[in-house]
Order: sequence, then structure tokens, then C-alpha cells
Amino acid sequence: MTTLTDFSATRIDGTPMAMADLQGQVLLIVNTASACGFTPQFEGLEALHKTYGDKGLAVIGFPCNQFGAQDAGTNAEIGAFCQKNYGVSFAMMEKVEVNGDNAHPLFKWLKAEAPGLLGSEGIKWNFTKFLVGKDGQVIKRYASMDAPAKLAGDIEAALAG
Repeated sequence: MTTLTDFSATRIDGTPMAMADLQGQVLLIVNTASACGFTPQFEGLEALHKTYGDKGLAVIGFPCNQFGAQDAGTNAEIGAFCQKNYGVSFAMMEKVEVNGDNAHPLFKWLKAEAPGLLGSEGIKWNFTKFLVGKDGQVIKRYASMDAPAKLAGDIEAALAG
């Protein structure tokens, strides 16, 4: 059975990150963009990180330029934007694709484990969120319009589980 710990990714600064290093934590994985109507959700994601980070939550952002070319910058530019405008201190990864043949393997797995509306696997837009439990299994998928603050109850339940 595939779990989160089977994957790795690259941080926005180019250093590798094995998801196995996060074993036992609850993860909130989000495909992000710097120039999207949902970009202000960085503030809410940072609030979740600050509220629950020391309780076992890891928020991980994956910039993606597949939706309206809303994250066209370099990894360095994206990282600077997130820090300057939203004080992002949670893990930001290098820019990835989340749909199609070149989708990052982690997102292929997340989409298969938690399909969207009517069973569709494709991610529809920026700021789709996936909550992964301590056991490395996907708990739930959230749409772009789901504000981070609305996830707090599910996060608390996952942390208590």
C-alpha cells in the first residue's frame, strides 16, 4: 500500500525533502500560486501553521503555474513573494505540475486517494488542499474556495487521532 512516506520532493531552495521525515505528523498539502484570487489564503495557511505546527501539523505549499499562468516566477521569486507578502514560514517546495503526464508523483497519488467532485481526479485550480493523517493516508480533499480556517476542526481531529 502506498503512503505519503513513499514520496519525496524538492524544497523551494533546491534541497531535497523525504516525506518519510514527516512520518507521524498531520500534513496539509496545497498547490499554491502567487497571482491568484485565492493567494490571500497564504495568510490563513500561515495561521494554521503557527497554531498547530508545534502540535504536529506540517503545512506544505507546492507552487504551480498550470492554472492561468498565475505563478510564472522562478522558485526564488516565488519564495521571496511568499515571505515578503504573507510571512510564510511553512515549507514551500519547488514549482511543480499537479495535472497531466508531468504531474509530480505525490500529486498523482493524492488525487487518486481523494478524488474531487463526482470522482474526478484532476485538480481544478490553485489552492486545492489535501489533509493527510499521521498514518500517511489521505483524510480529505478541499476545494480552492475552502478557506484554511474552515479546516481547523478536521486538523484538530487528525492531530487527536
